Amino acid sequence: MISEKIHKGLNDQINAEFYSSYLYLAMAAWSEERNLAGCANWMRQQAHEELLHALKIIDYMNEAGARVLLQPVAGPDLEWDTPLAMFEDSLKHERHMTERINDLVSAAQDARDHATGIMLQWFVTEQVEEEASVDGIVQQLKMMQDSGAGLFMLDRELLQRAAPAPPAAE
Repeated sequence: MISEKIHKGLNDQINAEFYSSYLYLAMAAWSEERNLAGCANWMRQQAHEELLHALKIIDYMNEAGARVLLQPVAGPDLEWDTPLAMFEDSLKHERHMTERINDLVSAAQDARDHATGIMLQWFVTEQVEEEASVDGIVQQLKMMQDSGAGLFMLDRELLQRAAPAPPAAE
């Protein structure tokens, strides 16, 4: 049985994952407007991944007999000064999402909700990967220091990111 606190936390996390998807779609659109097809592709794939994260929580809640309560999703920022600023915002956002997941894990431990805790471990591991991926891009952009050729090469590399596979049902 999922406690009221965990129920609310999971529903809030679904909303946060949908917001993440919106944010990455906004970043993809911003990138497209600047002819950065690779950045746009990377962000679009990230948006898709965030949507899959929300669906994973929804599936878990349905299996656990907890009611999913969808909430309105806030609109994200739509403007960044540079690709670096955009990816730095992405990293900041991923760190925020890591904090949210860690708070949910702690709440599940406090509630002795082992099933939710086990499900959330997937997200703990995922967030380590998310932060490392975005941080790597941020560090590359910092090394370039306004190099158009460097941005061109990175953009071509980011174009290679493929759509994420749906998370395995557990």
